[in-house]
Amino acid sequence: MTEHAERLQRAASGVWRRPPLIRDWRYRLALALAVLVYLVLASWSIEVNWARVAEGASRGLNFLGAFLQPDFTSRWRDIQQGLLESLTMTLTSTVIGILLAIPVGIGAARNMAPLPIYLFCRSIIAISRTFQEVIIAILFVVMFGFGPLAGMITLAFATIGFMAKLLAEDIEDIDARQVEAIRATGGSWLQLMNYAVQPQVMPRLIGLSLYRLDINFRESAVIGIVGAGGIGATLNTSLSRYEYDTAAAVLLIIIGIVMMTEYLSGYVRKWVQ
Repeated sequence: MTEHAERLQRAASGVWRRPPLIRDWRYRLALALAVLVYLVLASWSIEVNWARVAEGASRGLNFLGAFLQPDFTSRWRDIQQGLLESLTMTLTSTVIGILLAIPVGIGAARNMAPLPIYLFCRSIIAISRTFQEVIIAILFVVMFGFGPLAGMITLAFATIGFMAKLLAEDIEDIDARQVEAIRATGGSWLQLMNYAVQPQVMPRLIGLSLYRLDINFRESAVIGIVGAGGIGATLNTSLSRYEYDTAAAVLLIIIGIVMMTEYLSGYVRKWVQ
């Protein structure tokens, strides 16, 4: 009896089990031992200062305890200024990034753009998505100095790559019959985009825009640590001074705004669908 016929017979009798990826148990055991040896050697190669770990654990517990008594009043002016900077950076960078991402995303859709434009727009997306926001923020801080301007340009640059890539993929996945119908009637390119492409991608575009707004606000707290303004600078100052109660207040504000944005985005997605 062949192996295939034996599997069919066992399946018919109800005793068949999925065969393992590696059939020989000796190879499976050798692979498990090799992974275990690698993990042991990797852990030994990490130099751990246990005294520093113990000291940091106590500070970590103090930081967690600060969430029970956050301080919103002592440095409220700094918190308010950093929060306004982050909200301004977030809104401005999102709007600018989306406006620039729409033509790039259309050009990066293979079913809408000729090959030279497609390659050019795809290159823009690749460059924008290559570097993490913190690295881009460091570059723009060097170019434009400390402050929210560098943060706004950083978030707008990151938004272009994020939105354009997803928009291009959505355009490439649209129903081609609507596109062919507009072309068959002799419609112009603008009519094609307005009546065939836009209705299919607009709900997704709105949802992604709100999602990117959420991401930009969270990233504004991160890039502020490297001098790009926003609430991250206030958070970094509080942590460096061991003002854990103020840092806890800042983090609670960030969590609250992110949750509000999440609920708002869910409501808007239901409204546009």
